[in-house]
Amino acid sequence: MSNIATNAGHAHDHGHDDHHHDAGETTVFGFWLYLMTDCIIFASLFAVYAVLVGNVAGGPSGHDIFELPYVLGETALLLFSSITYGFAMLAFYKGNKGGVLGWLAITFLLGAGFIGMEINEFHLLISEGYGPHRSGFLSAFFTLVGTHGLHVTCGLIWMAIMMYQVNQHGLTSTNKTRLSCLSLFWHFLDVVWICVFTVVYLMGTL
Repeated sequence: MSNIATNAGHAHDHGHDDHHHDAGETTVFGFWLYLMTDCIIFASLFAVYAVLVGNVAGGPSGHDIFELPYVLGETALLLFSSITYGFAMLAFYKGNKGGVLGWLAITFLLGAGFIGMEINEFHLLISEGYGPHRSGFLSAFFTLVGTHGLHVTCGLIWMAIMMYQVNQHGLTSTNKTRLSCLSLFWHFLDVVWICVFTVVYLMGTL
């Protein structure tokens, strides 16, 4: 009788684990669908920028206001943050809670540095009279780059919450799913930024 009960308990635990596994896969798949909608948003903003990039209305063009070395610094921060987030996920799979928290903290600081540089860039442009109201080009520029920056800010808030969750509850299957979704989001923002850097800044300074 006890063997039957034990086996039943094991079967229940196994079913419970399968349920968590299936729920996690469903959540990640759902997040992929969300990212596809985000792709459409950014594709639309890139299309608007491509139409308005030459509409300077007698104001400055990208060649006049973009500082490529500065933007390269921003880019380096975001790309390195993607690498450090990868290290955080590796630490999770190794069961290293301290490693997860440490790498997430470094990723957060790199992302915050990126946002700080972007805010500074916007502040300098606006203080010189080159705000989004100045021309169609600047309106499209601020909208595209600002939307990406808003996404990064949301990612940082999410990351801070996840650091708290991992610290409080450990390396649970729920936290694994959430960190996996955040990983997709963070790497997606890196890809979008590479497109922004190429289309907006690199081509704009040629």
